[in-house]
Amino acid sequence: MDKIEKQNFIAKRAAKELQNNTIVNLGIGIPTKIPDFLPEGVNVLLHSENGFVGLGPSPTEENLDKTIINAGGIHSTIKAGGYFFDSSVSFGMIRGGHIDLTVLGSLQVDAKGNIANYLIPGKKVPGMGGAMDLLSGGVKRVIVTMEHTAGETPKILEECTLPFTGVGVVNLIITEMGVFRVTPEGIVLEEINSIYTVEEVQNATGAKLIISENLIKI
Repeated sequence: MDKIEKQNFIAKRAAKELQNNTIVNLGIGIPTKIPDFLPEGVNVLLHSENGFVGLGPSPTEENLDKTIINAGGIHSTIKAGGYFFDSSVSFGMIRGGHIDLTVLGSLQVDAKGNIANYLIPGKKVPGMGGAMDLLSGGVKRVIVTMEHTAGETPKILEECTLPFTGVGVVNLIITEMGVFRVTPEGIVLEEINSIYTVEEVQNATGAKLIISENLIKI
C-alpha cells in the first residue's frame, strides 16, 4: 500500500465508528479524510475546532469555497444546517463535555492509552492545538488514526518516548494494519487488514499485542 492508500484505508475504517446523533471532533491529518467515507444514512455532526460544525466532504472544483477551511488548514465544505462560530464557542463545546467522540492523528500511542501527538524535540511542528482540551476529560471517547510505523519505527509502543499529550485517554487505535483496542490488560488486536499476517503486525509493533479470540479480517 502506498501512503494515500494507507490513509484512505484508515479513514474509511474509522468512519464506521461514527454513530448516529453524535457530535464528533475531527483532528488534523488522516481524520480530515473521514467525511469522504461516511456510510450512507449515518447522521453525525462533525466539529472542526477552528470554529464550525457540519463539516462536509472534500470540495470539488465546482463547489470549492476558499473561505471554508478545516482545523488541518485544508479546504472543506459545510453541510446545510451547519454553522460557523468563534474559537471561544468551539472550545466551550469541548471543555463543556458536548463532544461525544474525537478522532485524532498521533506520533505515538502506548499500551496504557497514553498519546504523544504534538511535539518531536528539536523539530518544528504545529504545536498542541486543541488536543490538550480534547484529551483533558471533556470528550467521551478517543480514537487515534495513524500509519502503523514511521518508516520502520513502530508508533504503537509499550510506553511513549515523546512528550505526552494525554495520559490514559485512548480507547481505540486504527492503522493500515488493523484495529486495536486499549484495555487494562494491554492492546488487543481485534481486526486485521487481510493483506498482513498477525506475525507481521506484531513485528511492526513496539508493544506486546493480545490477539482477540474473535479476530476479524478486514
